[in-house]
Amino acid sequence: MSWQWAAILLLGGSTVLLFAGIPVAFSFLAINIVGAILYLGGGFGIEQIVRNSLVAVANFSLSPIPLFVLMGEVLFHTGLALKVIEGIERLIKQVPGRLSVVAVVAGTVFSAISGSTIATTAMLGSLMLPVMLSRGYHPTMAAGPIMAIGAVDMLIPPSALTVLLGSLSGISISKLLIGGVVPGLILSVAFVAYIVVRVMLDPKLAPATEIEERHGWAKYELLVIYVIPLISIFVVVVGAMSGGIATPTESAALGAIATMGLAAAYRALSLDALIQALRGTVSISAMILFIILGATTFSQILSFSGATEGIVSAIFAQGLSPNAILFGMLALLIFLGVFVDQVSMMLITLPVFMPIVQRLDIDLIWFGVLYLICMQLGLLLPPHGLLLMTMKGVAPPQVTMGHIFQAIVPYVAMSLVLLIALLVFPIVATWLPAILG
Repeated sequence: MSWQWAAILLLGGSTVLLFAGIPVAFSFLAINIVGAILYLGGGFGIEQIVRNSLVAVANFSLSPIPLFVLMGEVLFHTGLALKVIEGIERLIKQVPGRLSVVAVVAGTVFSAISGSTIATTAMLGSLMLPVMLSRGYHPTMAAGPIMAIGAVDMLIPPSALTVLLGSLSGISISKLLIGGVVPGLILSVAFVAYIVVRVMLDPKLAPATEIEERHGWAKYELLVIYVIPLISIFVVVVGAMSGGIATPTESAALGAIATMGLAAAYRALSLDALIQALRGTVSISAMILFIILGATTFSQILSFSGATEGIVSAIFAQGLSPNAILFGMLALLIFLGVFVDQVSMMLITLPVFMPIVQRLDIDLIWFGVLYLICMQLGLLLPPHGLLLMTMKGVAPPQVTMGHIFQAIVPYVAMSLVLLIALLVFPIVATWLPAILG
């Protein structure tokens, strides 16, 4: 069988199954069984799948995933997230679109102490969206910032998807985590600037309301007691990795211990909250690890069949420039983001993309951050963006899918501008990992 037919069977077959709505893990398991029978020797191939599964889940580099997820779960189930929102709200004065600005700033803080984009969006949506709507905010001005900053969670460590991308691609996990910090902060600042300018031009989108002015210690109490200690966890995680004091796994463990320690110190870590956090961590981590079971074998079968080398050689035979090839890869990622989830994007593209990136001698950290931004866009792109569905699930009935689609347009545009800026100025993504490394 030629490599063309192998590519159609493996890549095309997995894509068709995903589009048919079959869960990611089962889609790749089915394709792997077919591929193992055809390319790995039948029964011996099935045995190889089992061995690959054991090796995949025992991969030490994946250990940060459940630990990062645990940090976010503890934060949400203990109620510390509410204290963070209130502490930030006390600091922000009367500015146009004040509550939308609070949502962006609070979401940025949560990004530094939570590894789950869905959890951040669901929590901010359920807590802040009803308040904004009750104060006369237009549904697009209320929902848009929450979804947009939820997607930024992927860029700012700790991030479970970043760890997964680094593990599957062979890119340094610690440098990739650090590389997303500056782009993530740029997006947060851009979102705040857009909200302020947009509401200044059309105040009806977010009517100003009276706020309770606090002075002295009352203004900074929650900041000092809750916000700063929780942000210090981010400093511990990133500082331990960048300083060479700890591996990403050890840094994640430090972060998880620090999060639970603070929750216990605040007397918020009840047995019920801890059990809920652990259940959420097991559920999310098991889903990710089960998907990884199929990723390793899929990549191996794709390579063994000759499809990977055939596709790479065919691309280079076109005589395209490195920039044209890179643009094509990013465009494909954005296109896939409209239809499939982020893990599926990685499983379908990385076995083909990484040999191309290595042959073109593209900076791996730069490419990794570009890949993350494309995945972040995928979370927000209609009609199947995961955070759009999350927002609809927690929003009051008056917020329609039409509102949600309209709300996200300017934030998608800002993310595309950042992607173009990183293509022109790679140093934005690479300088911090270089300095801290």
